[in-house]
Amino acid sequence: MDKVACRTPAEGRDGVTSIPTWKFDAVRGAILGALEEGPILYKDLNTAVQARLDDQTLADLGKLGWHVVTVKLEMEVRGEIERLDVKGPQQIRAV
Repeated sequence: MDKVACRTPAEGRDGVTSIPTWKFDAVRGAILGALEEGPILYKDLNTAVQARLDDQTLADLGKLGWHVVTVKLEMEVRGEIERLDVKGPQQIRAV
């Protein structure tokens, strides 16, 4: 099974988590879909991703929140999304 190595943008943390490619692609697509409407609060990201995945994918995925965080961090490392430099809750947007 093909896997994607997911990294973190946090300095001093160089761990890598590998997840199946299909899971990465499904969650990445849902995140990008959610960001088409503009920036989103991080706390709302799980709900936005869940709304964009079908029931079977959600069932096969496992823990949605863990996958959303893992894929989001890798997308930050890749420069596909970024955290906005604003006061208050974390917000992200597509680059």
